Amino acid sequence: MLYITHIHLEGGERLEHITSVHWTNGAKTDTSTREAMVRWIDEGGEAWVKAPTGDVRVLVVRATPPYLRSEANNRLTDNLLALPRF
Repeated sequence: MLYITHIHLEGGERLEHITSVHWTNGAKTDTSTREAMVRWIDEGGEAWVKAPTGDVRVLVVRATPPYLRSEANNRLTDNLLALPRF
């Protein structure tokens, strides 16, 4: 499974400001732009975040431009925003 492990923000501290993500998928690690990750999810890929409550799926928010958020899980802050920055 592909897990997003770090985020890069530009221009603010909200989900819309995530411009790229660092991820792992088994032994492979890489960095992708937000646009590339949105496209990958739209094409059927799945991305996850490890959270205190367990694995949480990453979804695409249909905005202009589209951005990422984790699936609702009763947390006031999004799991993606809790990840380390790079």
